[in-house]
Amino acid sequence: MDIDPNNYPSREVYKLLTASIVPRPIAWVSTVNEQGQPNLAPFSFFNAVCQNPPTILFCPGIRGADRSPKDTYHNIRATGEFVINFVTEPLAEAMNITAVEAAAEVNEFERAQLTARPGKMVNVPHVAESPIHFECKLHEIVTINEGPGGGYIVIGTVVYMHFDDSVYREGNYIDMTAYQPIGRLGGPSYSRVNDMFDLQRPPSEIKPL
Repeated sequence: MDIDPNNYPSREVYKLLTASIVPRPIAWVSTVNEQGQPNLAPFSFFNAVCQNPPTILFCPGIRGADRSPKDTYHNIRATGEFVINFVTEPLAEAMNITAVEAAAEVNEFERAQLTARPGKMVNVPHVAESPIHFECKLHEIVTINEGPGGGYIVIGTVVYMHFDDSVYREGNYIDMTAYQPIGRLGGPSYSRVNDMFDLQRPPSEIKPL
């Protein structure tokens, strides 16, 4: 099957993208609006950019129900701050509750029975039950398309990182067995990290400066 995405329904392109690019890490993004109302929502178009400065990106799409930007996008544009909380298997059901498209006044922390704990470097709460969270300051928002199926790239600088002692190990290692992260697949499917293997990367052939 060969497909030209320019001549294919947007929804079908989305299904093929999300079924092919797997597993995807999940950014469980907490924000507040200008009045301090918290919001919490998951995004699986998410990854790291570089380590100096530590930079991440995630991509909030245009909301399907009313074809408008999501509350997360509006909040970050207004405040310039957000927190990336990481989703573990025990938190999967709570994360799924916060995925619903809801009115801006809905407090997803309360709806999912999660603990909102104040940030250290940002005025945004994080999910206390999550073993890892990154506090971020907005670096840039790139607009891709504001029509149906479009969205934005939100680039953030990580200004504070927290690792719970239950998953952090000496030498800056994360214990994957204790961490139990989950990844997003296509449709309603998710993956566990419970079958790993190692490969040693070949040494660099470039002469150091």
